[in-house]
Amino acid sequence: MSTTVDKDALKEKYAEERAKRLRPDGNDQYLRLTGQLAHYLDDPYTPVAEREPVTDHVTVAFIGGGFAGLVTGARLKEAGVTDVRIVEKGGDFGGTWYWNRYPGAQCDTASFVYMPLLEETGHMPSEKYAHAPEILEHCQRIGRHFDLYDDALFHTEVTDLEWDEARTRWIVRTNRGDAFTASFLAMGTGPLHVPKLPGIPGIEDFAGHSFHTSRWDYEYTGGDPSGAPLDGLADKRVAIIGTGATSVQCVPHLARACEELYVFQRTPSSVDVRANRPTDPEWFKEMATPGWQQRWLENFTANQTGGLATEDLVMDGWTDLSTRIRSRIAALPPEEQTLEGMLAAYEDSDFEKMEEIRARVDSIVTDPETAQGLKAWYRQLCKRPCFHDEYLDAFNEPGTHLVDTDGQGVERITERGVVVAGREYEVDCIIYASGFEVGTEYTRRAGYDPAGVDGVRLSEHWAKGMRTMHGIHVHGFPNLFIVQPTQGANLISNVPHNLTESARTIATIVAHALGEGAGRVEVTAEAEEAWLDLLRSGPGRSLSSPDCTPGYYNNEGRPADSDHALFVGHPEGAVAFFALIDRWRTDGHFTGLAIT
Repeated sequence: MSTTVDKDALKEKYAEERAKRLRPDGNDQYLRLTGQLAHYLDDPYTPVAEREPVTDHVTVAFIGGGFAGLVTGARLKEAGVTDVRIVEKGGDFGGTWYWNRYPGAQCDTASFVYMPLLEETGHMPSEKYAHAPEILEHCQRIGRHFDLYDDALFHTEVTDLEWDEARTRWIVRTNRGDAFTASFLAMGTGPLHVPKLPGIPGIEDFAGHSFHTSRWDYEYTGGDPSGAPLDGLADKRVAIIGTGATSVQCVPHLARACEELYVFQRTPSSVDVRANRPTDPEWFKEMATPGWQQRWLENFTANQTGGLATEDLVMDGWTDLSTRIRSRIAALPPEEQTLEGMLAAYEDSDFEKMEEIRARVDSIVTDPETAQGLKAWYRQLCKRPCFHDEYLDAFNEPGTHLVDTDGQGVERITERGVVVAGREYEVDCIIYASGFEVGTEYTRRAGYDPAGVDGVRLSEHWAKGMRTMHGIHVHGFPNLFIVQPTQGANLISNVPHNLTESARTIATIVAHALGEGAGRVEVTAEAEEAWLDLLRSGPGRSLSSPDCTPGYYNNEGRPADSDHALFVGHPEGAVAFFALIDRWRTDGHFTGLAIT
């Protein structure tokens, strides 16, 4: 660690910056897109096709057509389940990649571990970090490869789910008048599909043009998702509100296109080097031997979460910090290899990394005041790290202006523009890069509340917080599976790895039940509680760290309550969970499930 860093002063700075941003309303600071704001949810990409209501029966219904639904559908097809219906509110497969078509959108975890089923579909990612059009195309490729289009229902939202005990099946009702049944039901709606707007006074008063980044209006801006210039903005004054991962990716494109661009920032992102590059076909051909993607997934997870790994296949910003930490711990003298010593080594590594990221700002941004405003004063994993090679340079464009609100956010919006600290910035267009609902209740984000045994709603069963076994099974909700990271591996650096393991598990269980002639699969109350006890035995996730700035990683800085206390994973980490779930689904016992 550099001797020039005053650790106590740095901790004090982190705490000061956090305090500026603390709000009593937490997630309630954001607006739901209803009423006059509902137009922000319109699909600008695909027209809605009229169809008759569906009233048939399928073996498996899956809610959500993103990675979770595609991977689970694929594994079910491989297991011999031919009738799998995916219900998706978008106009095609893709999930968040159907909606996120803003300029510059790309994955921030390496394509080789982020894009699922590469080996099965024979696809080679064109870049280390693929752009959105390629990821969307890959989603469609999976759909075609596994015949998942056959029974899919697009532009369809589930409104109600009801367990029919007499017939041991789920009744699925939708906003298109559908009322079909399914022997098994899985839900993979994910956290990145319900756009939110900042709760800024006057947001409905603006007389100019506005849209959310997940519904990018190319008719207004010109250009297209493949990167064509945004030629409709050459004479426009544009505001973008938000400086998270989305803004980091689209600001460089806006900076080159707009007459004037105002970037309104409450909290800066940490922006490290991305170093994207094309994939070498010869290297890929040599590397992609049978089982290659699973090896890469396991290697990334081991490197990034502190597991045993002798090499780093991915070599990116995610694994860099972990490599530094392990090196520091390995270098400790024997008498300092204590828990306290290892935590100190972790802290030193994080301070070192963040000092480098802040120094990078100074080396790129020419205006000292702007550079100071773009520096992130928190630990790297307090917020999702960003990686980009053009974002910081964008602030050297003469028409690009950082409006740093010093943690307070935008004061209000008027008919003509955006007000910060009493100054009005007149603009022609406001773009909201305000992200998606993450910390709100599951049933609120899903748009429905499943009714299980005896009509008990999921919201009732989870009234004191989420309750599952493995993050997949819920007592009182037979034949229902959830595909998501929480209470499983909780690997948030590469969410698709969580989804692929859940998909294998679900396909194995469904195939086993069908093979045995069983019609009902349910986790016992005892097994669910035992799993929660295991989760409670771990360190958990601190939701009120004294130096973490508020964000969706820490419940917007709100103290942990019963709803969020178990938003954690296996106490021994992701590697341990993936090993456990593999043993559990392959030993044939399915311990904890009642299969009848």
